[in-house]
Amino acid sequence: MLGSKILEERESRFNGKIKVVKTLGMGTYIKAEGLTQSGGIVETIWKQTLRKVFNSKNKIQNVLILGLGGGTLAKLINKKWPDAKIVGVDIDSVMVELGKKYLGLGKVGVDIKICDALKFFERKPSNSDNKYDLIIVDLYQGDKFPEKFETVKFLDLIVKNLSEGGEVVFNRLYFGDKRSQAVKFGNKLKKYFDRVEWVYPEANLMLVCKT
Repeated sequence: MLGSKILEERESRFNGKIKVVKTLGMGTYIKAEGLTQSGGIVETIWKQTLRKVFNSKNKIQNVLILGLGGGTLAKLINKKWPDAKIVGVDIDSVMVELGKKYLGLGKVGVDIKICDALKFFERKPSNSDNKYDLIIVDLYQGDKFPEKFETVKFLDLIVKNLSEGGEVVFNRLYFGDKRSQAVKFGNKLKKYFDRVEWVYPEANLMLVCKT
């Protein structure tokens, strides 16, 4: 790409080949296996999606991001709801490290947990009453969405940890053969939530859910 510069390249056990790229038009962003994961177009996608989440009258106190990545979404949430406590979970320490180094993740004040999203829930004390007003599920590894995050077990845990009146946003890729997978998953969510809104920013399907 004209005017682009690769700032760093890393190999990740979970996301394969990761590149940090800086361009004149899109600024600095992180790509994994050719797909932008943080910064750049991802910021635009999440800005569009967050307009569909709540309104200024809703008080957001606790946010859980499953799939923190380089922290683009955490920064947007911090800007929109500056008093909210944010927990960010990601299995890939390399991605989080690059987010701190290049995208300002370390300045947001996120409580970062490096672990699998399912294990994060399993490790929570059974008597914990800490629930979340907003849960983001953005659990891609490269362009793969692990099947365990579509299971009854995982979706039950999402609902269990959502506060009354809270919302959940599931990010799914929406191009090629991934369209049918995303649609099937969106239909499945109707069994768990009273409202499922389908939002289409760029090549993604965002499923905004509320009980």
